[in-house]
Amino acid sequence: MDEHLRQIVAVLAVAMIVAIAARQLRLPYTVGLVVVGAILAATRPGFGMHLTHDMIFDLILPPLLFEAALSLSWRELARDSLPLLTLAGLGTAISATIVAIATMLVLDWPAAPAVVFGALIAATDPVAIIAMFKDNRIKGRLRLLVESESLLNDGAAAVFFVMALAWAQGADTGHGAFQILATLGRIVFGGVVVGALCGGAAILVALRTSEHLIEAALTTIAAFGSFLIAEHFHVSGVLATVTAGLIMGNLALLGEGESPFLSAKGREFVHAFWEFAAFVANSVVFLLIGVDVETMPFTVYGLSMLAVVIAIVLLARALTVYPLSALFLPTRWRISAGEQHVLWWGGLRGALALALALSLPESLALRDEVVVATFAVVAFSIVVQGLTMPLLLRALGFMPGDSA
Repeated sequence: MDEHLRQIVAVLAVAMIVAIAARQLRLPYTVGLVVVGAILAATRPGFGMHLTHDMIFDLILPPLLFEAALSLSWRELARDSLPLLTLAGLGTAISATIVAIATMLVLDWPAAPAVVFGALIAATDPVAIIAMFKDNRIKGRLRLLVESESLLNDGAAAVFFVMALAWAQGADTGHGAFQILATLGRIVFGGVVVGALCGGAAILVALRTSEHLIEAALTTIAAFGSFLIAEHFHVSGVLATVTAGLIMGNLALLGEGESPFLSAKGREFVHAFWEFAAFVANSVVFLLIGVDVETMPFTVYGLSMLAVVIAIVLLARALTVYPLSALFLPTRWRISAGEQHVLWWGGLRGALALALALSLPESLALRDEVVVATFAVVAFSIVVQGLTMPLLLRALGFMPGDSA
């Protein structure tokens, strides 16, 4: 217990020092965390904790998903629902398919690991980009598109991953197309129902108190409870937590007037509490990504192979964003060329992809290659794409004070 506590304190202390230094240098602090984590792992073997599937799913994803969902307005989501659902649903499927086919053709991977890798890497997870948006006070439709798509396609990718893994094991288990489609519907619908029930129940209980600490505790129960309950019943915990956050955010937190569900002090405290929780979760996960990236045997599988994988993922993202965005050019949902560029280059991969990769069964063919490839894509997207995003935003005129 003492050793675990020491590791937790050490990780948090390093993360806070890096965050302060990054802000002084005007760099994305998530990028700094990954770099420092890698340096620490190289210079001090055995430093700190390591990422696991359970840590990411049980401790990291719920606060990140819930905090992001709290700030999304139903009205804004409804206004851009068609392009968002198209990018998050159809786009994720297209991206996963392109990655799977390309890895089979170019890298000669068997179908099973190629399809599974395509599913787990398809979702964008632009936590670092969203943090950078906040640092640079970028708001409006661009932020809505990037943030909302990432929340929705996280859920879609988790569902596709279950389907892909079921198919990969289908030769032995006999899963048919109808069973896989039924599983998809159950996972999606079940996750939304669990999230709605948890969020609604927390709102109803909050009506009976005006104590801000209790109100914050209720949001915590809704965030983690929805995720854990959904995972217990083998439905989407990602969609459950996002749904709970949307319900509580729109019914209790968003809006100018008084909320009938939360006290004024409670609303202010809940916002600050979840901003802090997401900051801590971000700090821990990106530092540990750096620690684990340094320990990955990249050279064993060849840097050229990893470069090809990264190029495939970037190409798949481009072949998703630009053609699908073109569908909306003559409509009121038009996505500008600049917004398309940001959606493409800002499509980072992160915690969800790592969690899914780490959960792969040892029996899966090329399991180690898939895990190493996932870490390579995540490291490249966070460091290279994360560092260059401010330059792209400034060049496109999205920075505050720039001409749009």
